[in-house]
Amino acid sequence: MKKSACLFVGLIACFSTIYAKKTSDGPGDPEITKKQYFTQKLNAEIKFDGIPDDPAWDAVEWATDFVQYQPNDGAAPFHQTSFKILYDDKFLYLAYHAHDTSPDSIVQRMSRRDEFPGDWVEANIDSYHDQRTAFSFTLSVSGVRGDEFISNNGNNWDTSWNPIWFGKTNIDANGWTAEVKIPLSQLRYGDEQEKVWGIQVQRRIFRKEERSTWQHIPQNGSGWVSRFGELHGLKDIPSQRQIEIAPYGVAQLETYKKEEGNPFADGTDAKLTAGVDGKVAVTSDLIVDFTINPDFGQVEADPSQVRIDGFQNFFEERRPFFIESRNIFQYQLTGSAAEGEYDADLLFYSRRIGSSPHGYPNLDDGEYAKVPLNTSILGAAKFSGKTKDGWSIGILESMTQREKALIDLNGERRHELVEPLTSHFVGRLQKDINEGNTLIGGMFTAVNREKGMEDVLHRSAYTGGIDFQHSWKNRTWHFTASGIFSRVNGTKEAILNTQTAFEHLFQRPNADHVKVDPNRTSLTGHGGTIKLGKFGGKQGKLGQIFKFETGVTWRSPELEINDIGFLLTADEINHFTWVGCQFQKPFSVFRSARVNYNHWPRWDFGGQHLYQAFKTNMHAQLKSNWEMGSGLTWNPLEISNNSLRGGSSLRRPAGIGHFAYLGTDGRKKFAVYLNGFNAWGFDKTVRVKNLNIGWEAQPKDAFSIYFSTGVNSYFRKQDQYVDQVTYNGEIRTIVSEVHQKTLSFTLRLNYNITPDLTIQYYGQPFITRPLYKNFGYVIDPLGKAYDGRFHQYANSEISFADDSYLVDENGDGQPDYSFGNPDFNFVQFRSNFVVRWEYIAGSELYLVWSQSSEPDAEVFSDLGSNLGSSLLENSFGDKARNIFLVKCTYRFLR
Repeated sequence: MKKSACLFVGLIACFSTIYAKKTSDGPGDPEITKKQYFTQKLNAEIKFDGIPDDPAWDAVEWATDFVQYQPNDGAAPFHQTSFKILYDDKFLYLAYHAHDTSPDSIVQRMSRRDEFPGDWVEANIDSYHDQRTAFSFTLSVSGVRGDEFISNNGNNWDTSWNPIWFGKTNIDANGWTAEVKIPLSQLRYGDEQEKVWGIQVQRRIFRKEERSTWQHIPQNGSGWVSRFGELHGLKDIPSQRQIEIAPYGVAQLETYKKEEGNPFADGTDAKLTAGVDGKVAVTSDLIVDFTINPDFGQVEADPSQVRIDGFQNFFEERRPFFIESRNIFQYQLTGSAAEGEYDADLLFYSRRIGSSPHGYPNLDDGEYAKVPLNTSILGAAKFSGKTKDGWSIGILESMTQREKALIDLNGERRHELVEPLTSHFVGRLQKDINEGNTLIGGMFTAVNREKGMEDVLHRSAYTGGIDFQHSWKNRTWHFTASGIFSRVNGTKEAILNTQTAFEHLFQRPNADHVKVDPNRTSLTGHGGTIKLGKFGGKQGKLGQIFKFETGVTWRSPELEINDIGFLLTADEINHFTWVGCQFQKPFSVFRSARVNYNHWPRWDFGGQHLYQAFKTNMHAQLKSNWEMGSGLTWNPLEISNNSLRGGSSLRRPAGIGHFAYLGTDGRKKFAVYLNGFNAWGFDKTVRVKNLNIGWEAQPKDAFSIYFSTGVNSYFRKQDQYVDQVTYNGEIRTIVSEVHQKTLSFTLRLNYNITPDLTIQYYGQPFITRPLYKNFGYVIDPLGKAYDGRFHQYANSEISFADDSYLVDENGDGQPDYSFGNPDFNFVQFRSNFVVRWEYIAGSELYLVWSQSSEPDAEVFSDLGSNLGSSLLENSFGDKARNIFLVKCTYRFLR
């Protein structure tokens, strides 16, 4: 969510066109006074220069009497704000007057779109009037635009929504003014002859870090969109059949280190591509988005991540087609809203579409291969929107191309399939009932693949879910229930791979409730969440309010959603309880504060108690606008079903974790952020130390610098998984001590020539080095005594040769088995230099230089060797891969 305080406040304005009505809440909740603003149809021309002095504006009155939300809820703001609203058949017009007796103190910082710099005014428009969703338009005094789609009654603010709209500002002796023009085609609304929309206007005074709003929404209330004021007077607005066509062209040159003998790596590649994106409105509230031969390249690369625990990495979606309207397709297998312990699991994870191919060719000696980095998306379309009857609809279909690797052996070439032609389908339906207090919905996904790679991939995969939410007492209380199912079909080999995959591990010898069946050709699973919570209520003397949430969430052993979703692990039942106390009014040295308590136990479906943890944490913002927090977690029990990769469940050490952070005032020209995490396994079995330091400088309003350093150390005494081997007909699970060190630097530079012309740079060198020693194997994985769980090889049992460890377990002088050296040194450097120019509203020109390198870095056996020197030498010492790209889009708008 964009602004940490997104429940805003206001009181009422009263001229001849403005009056108020009252609604009553449940016991203990504040009374709401809902304002109403009456607009008029535009009857004259507006110059649109940021100065609302045209006679046309005289048709309506100024709405004013804003009330402070932060820091003093309900108090008069430092300076007042006024606004007006007009409309015609094509646009909605807003005028702002942000009064200020010291105009030379107004902060005119600039930034990229959606970063909300300096002083700004914002309008939130619930044009569906469903009291759950809204469109947000933020205009800073410097002319930077920000826009968000608000959903879930203000709990989600999606900055990926980028509509076409216009804004002009002006500073005068009385403060600053603005004019905003929003095409009605960018909003969604019903076909009523006279419409009523929800409306909220809010202002930020940067130097005071003050927020004030037109519509009063007390901090101890629950909900945001449902408490908007109302916009009346919208009559006979014609349906806006939005049609946008945006063709694009890309010219790309790629340079890299030439590889001798490899016909596919001559040091240079070049290509020209083109495609079309488009939007076609079926009605004024339902729209079809489509893309043909889309350019799904990312301007900014994913951050570096390396895990040695076996779990898959999660990367955020960055591609515009998928992030726009993604709230409709969102279906999380949620846990606690406060801590998000289990929120990584998603029924639909769009990064699965167009990901790296699942296969890689088997190469003989002397063969070279050209393998696609990503699966090409032939085309995609989605149908989304919300009807006046409260139905939210989302349908997405995408087709990815059949991908083949080109293999060369001395000029003779062949092809090998690495990804079959695949269809991806997602459907989502939700219905608002009882003015948005009740929500029911469902979701269905389908992945179907053509023949090919049947031994690796599922032939088809289907998932579905139903969800129910109900709120009462003015949305202070809520109850949520959801359930999902999955079914995957394929060959015996493919289903066997799924049964033994990291997420399932049916082969665990101590798991009586699951078993590997090599003859199965399908798996069917289920999962769900049930939770009850209270948000909002009566405030205490210090403005404190108590909140809580409790529930249970589960994933059955056969649940498998990773063909199109994201699942970390199955076979779990989690209970969670969270209780929090929030101090929402300033007291002593604090601007605001909160204290939380959580606990969560976990079991598998065989009844084995896997985990138990208790956590408390505290967070505060001082009156100086510094922020700080700290927390402590105690986990007396941890048993992992995944850490031995199917060798058995493993009892892991109990321990304590602690975090703390401190941040100076982020409004200043120079700000510093520090956060650290420490964890200790009892009896010196585990040690984790993470420290991150960052600073941000704003030498000029148009130029900012951000730099951060991360230093991480991870140690496990003996229970780090290494490999599995067979000895005397039995599985030996090899484990060891591990010590992993990670170092990274991140640099961001942003320079705004104008709000529509920006220069950005991002660079991140990254190194991680896990080193393994004291190898052994598991003998009693669930034993209470830590040392009794493992047998550590004596020096006479293990030797090292040719980058492998040889084990002579029976002492006859001959190796009984071997395993590879697990040490590695991963170094990566990624950077992007981007010039972005929005030369016409919605039409953009990009100039991009992207650089990356992943050199074969030397592995150091001495942890004391300089990690920083190794990072710098390897990041910049080898020839990097450079991509030079020019992309131009032109949007035709009707």
